[in-house]
Amino acid sequence: MGAIKPTYIKLLSKQLMQEVDEFTDDFDTNKKIVEEHTNVESKSIRNRIAGYIAHKKRVREEKS
Repeated sequence: MGAIKPTYIKLLSKQLMQEVDEFTDDFDTNKKIVEEHTNVESKSIRNRIAGYIAHKKRVREEKS
């Protein structure tokens, strides 16, 4: 899997992570949470946001 390059995915993910504390390092859980808290209609965009959040959570857990 490649790197997430579009800045709109990074920005939206960071906003969601600040507003919602329910996110985990599990992709499937994050997918449902993103769907509940946004109006993103595209599955691929939703999945990219959920995957980016899961990646960020995993990296934070490994560092601490």
